[in-house]
Amino acid sequence: MTTPQADKVAAFRQLHESGCFALPNPWDAGSARYLQALGFKALASTSAGFAWSTGRLDYNLKLDDVLDHLRILCTASDLPVNADFEGGFAIAPEGVATNVTLAVEAGVAGLSIEDRSPPGAADPLLDLGLAADRIRAARAAIDATPTGAVLTARCEGYLVGQTDLKPTIARLIAFAEAGADCLYAPGLVRDEDIRAVVEAVAPLPVNVLAFDYAWTTRHLADLGVRRVSLGGALARKAYAEAMNAAQAWLDTGALSSIAAQPPIPFPKVFG
Repeated sequence: MTTPQADKVAAFRQLHESGCFALPNPWDAGSARYLQALGFKALASTSAGFAWSTGRLDYNLKLDDVLDHLRILCTASDLPVNADFEGGFAIAPEGVATNVTLAVEAGVAGLSIEDRSPPGAADPLLDLGLAADRIRAARAAIDATPTGAVLTARCEGYLVGQTDLKPTIARLIAFAEAGADCLYAPGLVRDEDIRAVVEAVAPLPVNVLAFDYAWTTRHLADLGVRRVSLGGALARKAYAEAMNAAQAWLDTGALSSIAAQPPIPFPKVFG
């Protein structure tokens, strides 16, 4: 794949300007190429899905592991890739800036930075002032490159059990003021909460994690959401299907349990 990074960034930014787009999360080069072949317009890495593919749990990856993985995804596909960059693999804003620069150099069209505290911290979220400074540092790091990569700021409150909308919105507004291009509060499930976030940070776009599988992209678009991502859901689904089939074979000996044909034959995708 040879599409220049500048073209990928331009395409990714255009997707954020209007409408609502699907942002699926491949976990390796093969799934990235397959999702491109299906017709998606952009991709996002998944820290969980990639971690599982290496035999580890989420948040057990090292910076070098993730950078190598991002290079593979960006090379495998002509589509823009948004990096699930966790907390930037540093606490201090200066460290976040350094690592964001490395992620952009890996070829991504965008990346996200979380406000989650390190394991064992008294508060599961970083102090808001520090969290905003980290977004500000990430913005400056991107602006120091010629790429214009999209910066997404994530408030992890709902994922760590702090399900009060007001502080979540306050954090997202602070991140917007610090220079984020897109805002993201994974874990929102109520329509009224999603709509309130969209209105609070407008006109900046909002990403929603597919937490309720009864949703449709059209429904979220009607709430004002600009992009919808899946996190580790596709990787989890792939593992579930493969392991359930393997278990059935082990239990019954019937090879019929593993019979499957993907919608596009592999030679057309990987050839």
